[in-house]
Amino acid sequence: MKFIVSSTYLLKQLQVLGGVINSSNTLPILDNFLFELNQSNLTVSASDLETTMSSKVEVESVSEGSIALPARLLLDTLKTFPEQPLTFVVEENNTVEISSNHGKYALAYADGSEFPKAVALDNPSTTSLEGDILATAISKTIFAAGNDDLRPVMSGVFFQFSQDNLTFVATDAHKLVKYTREDVSADAVAEFIMPKKPLNLLKGILAGSEEHVTIEYNDSNAKFTFNNSELVCRLIDGKYPNYEAVIPKENPNKLVIDRTQFLNSVRRVSIFSNKTTHQIRLKIAGAELNISAEDIDYSNKAEERLSCDYQGDDMQIGFNSRFLTEMINNLNADNVQLEMSLPNRAGILTPIDGLDDGEHVTMLVMPVMLNN
Repeated sequence: MKFIVSSTYLLKQLQVLGGVINSSNTLPILDNFLFELNQSNLTVSASDLETTMSSKVEVESVSEGSIALPARLLLDTLKTFPEQPLTFVVEENNTVEISSNHGKYALAYADGSEFPKAVALDNPSTTSLEGDILATAISKTIFAAGNDDLRPVMSGVFFQFSQDNLTFVATDAHKLVKYTREDVSADAVAEFIMPKKPLNLLKGILAGSEEHVTIEYNDSNAKFTFNNSELVCRLIDGKYPNYEAVIPKENPNKLVIDRTQFLNSVRRVSIFSNKTTHQIRLKIAGAELNISAEDIDYSNKAEERLSCDYQGDDMQIGFNSRFLTEMINNLNADNVQLEMSLPNRAGILTPIDGLDDGEHVTMLVMPVMLNN
């Protein structure tokens, strides 16, 4: 088995695939990339058993075969080469020899047949959308997903597809984000929960991409196909909580404010908040918003006044500043609206502008009890 490939081109492909590999694997074979050669088509794969990703790489070759090469060693070596052709030759003594313009490097390989095969999806449903739309949907929601191993369904992003729209939801019970696209749809109704790791990989690869991504899914697995790559992952098993039930419908108190000003103010004031609760207080009356925080243990406190556009009753409401900051930070709008009903009911944060046609973002942030 022998092939010739560009060093930087191969490195670029392998760096993307390297994101799949865990730092500590139970199976030693998973520390490797699988190279499957079929003449001028080389398929390279990486897996952690839950997620498997593979890319087709163009090479010069007339041979066939499959081997597993140590990922870390190969990546570290490729990073040091300037652009040049590299020749890979499988030798008799269980090593692969890599020849560059200046030298030769031998590394041991494992038999490719030991590498776990990606799952084949039985009669899946299919949806196709632009790569950048998917990347945006992931980045708008993934930050709100939980990290609680005891509630695995909330540690992923909920995909809800229908003939009218595609909806993506993430929540950790303190904050919730619902992102909807009405300009894309699926052929049939489907729902599944995607784990974070493959989503982070997709987000990094697809940001800004105009290429279409085909998503195939059944009850247990999903497969994303784009460019010359495919990613297959196991879905999170379980039923997603009824998120619509927690979004308050009647919110008579509406605050509209400049996003950047609001964000900077919350950030500054929160430095003076209690380090365990991160509690800040919003006091709204007329056209004035008063943001304050106090850490009684250390006698630290801060207060800022902002002008805003407010319709509703005067009110005081407390929020965890970390959640609020994260959410405001994730909106690309000039102005945002915060809708509230009562100090003990969730606030709804939405962008006023900066959205594409058919794009909707709703963020929900749970209040904290104010101690007067």
